[in-house]
Amino acid sequence: MHDYDNRDDSGWLLYHSVGRFPGQQTAVATALAQFTDIWCQMSDARWEPLIEARQATLDAWGALVGAPAGSVFAAENVTQAFAQCVGALPDKALRGRRILVAEDCFPSLHFLLTGLSELRGFVLDTVPLRPGAAYVEDEDFIARWQDDVALALITYVSSTASKRADLSALVSCGRSHGSLIALDVTQAVGVLPLDVNAPAVDIMLATSLKWLCGVPGAGMAYVRPDLAQVLEPSVRGWFSQPDPFNWALDRFTFALDARRFDTGTPSYLPFIASRPGLEWVAAQTVASLREHNLALSHQLLEIADAHGLQVLSPRNDEQRGGSIMVSIPPAVDAANLQRQLLAHGLITDTRGTCMRWSPGPVTRAVAIERLDAALASLLPR
Repeated sequence: MHDYDNRDDSGWLLYHSVGRFPGQQTAVATALAQFTDIWCQMSDARWEPLIEARQATLDAWGALVGAPAGSVFAAENVTQAFAQCVGALPDKALRGRRILVAEDCFPSLHFLLTGLSELRGFVLDTVPLRPGAAYVEDEDFIARWQDDVALALITYVSSTASKRADLSALVSCGRSHGSLIALDVTQAVGVLPLDVNAPAVDIMLATSLKWLCGVPGAGMAYVRPDLAQVLEPSVRGWFSQPDPFNWALDRFTFALDARRFDTGTPSYLPFIASRPGLEWVAAQTVASLREHNLALSHQLLEIADAHGLQVLSPRNDEQRGGSIMVSIPPAVDAANLQRQLLAHGLITDTRGTCMRWSPGPVTRAVAIERLDAALASLLPR
C-alpha cells in the first residue's frame, strides 16, 4: 500500500466524470462565499444579482460553443434539458415517426426517450452495436436514417469508448432527410473545439461537469433561435415569461428566447459554483488543453499496448475524444484494480470490465509513468 499526498492530483484520470483545474477549491469556495453574502444580506435585492450570475455561466458556456446570445437555457442536467426540448415539439412532428439514437448513447437519455415514446407516439429506433464492438459505427447510424426520422440524437463522444462521431457526415445525412438534429457534447466540450453552426445543429446538450470542471446540477442546452421561437415547452412556470415577476394569471406568454425553457424558481448555486471552471477553461483555450490531453493520451496508448490491454477507443486522434478506454482481462477484478490504483495516487473508474483513463489539465506525465509501474506489479504476467 502506498500513501500518496491527497493534495497531489497529478494522477487525476477522471475527466470523463469529474474535472479539476489548478486552484479549483479556492475558486469554488470564493464563488460560494459571494453567493452567501448576496443571499444573507439585509436587503430585498437578492434575485437580480443571482439571475445575472446564473446567466453569466450560461453565456460562458455559449461562448465555448459559438451560441448566440439568448439561445442557451439552464437545466439541472442533460436529461432534464433534453426532456424540455422533446416535450416542446408538437405532436404532429413526432407521432408515427422515429427518433434515432445509438446504443452507445448516454443511458439516461435512452431511458428518457423510452418513457416518452409511448406517451408521444413515436418509435424509438436504437442503432445497435456490432457484435463485440465498443461503439456504434457512423455508417450504421447513417444506414438507418430515412425520411421518417423526426429527430436524431447524436452522441459526439461516447462515454464508454470515447469514440468521436463524424459530425459532417452525420449532419449532412440528417439534413438530406429533413430531420431535427440534437447533439450531446457532454464528453467533448472543454477538450474539443465546438460550434453550434459548424456543422449547424438544432439542439446541443451538455453539463458543466467533466472537462468543464464544474459541479453537479448545472446542465445547459442550446436551441436554434428560430426553432426555439416556435416551440412551446410542456413544462412551464413563472420564469418561462419575458418578465418572471408578472403574476397575472391571464397574461402568460413565453419569452422570445431560450428562457422560455425555464420553469419555476431556478437553481443558482450549481451555476455559480461551476462558473470558475468554465472561465478557467476559456482562459486556457480548448486548443491548448487538447494538445496536453493528446500528449498524455499517446502515453496511455503505449502503456495499454505494453501491458497487453485491449484498447476500446479509436487510435486515430481525429476519431477519439479525450479519453482512453481499455478492457480489463476477465481474470482481473476491474473494480479491485481501480481501488489498487487509487492507492498509487491514480484516480480512474470502471464500467464493468471497461476502465476509463481521461487525462486533463492537472494530470502529469510523471503520474502516467506511475500508472505504468503500478500495472506492471498489479496485472498477472
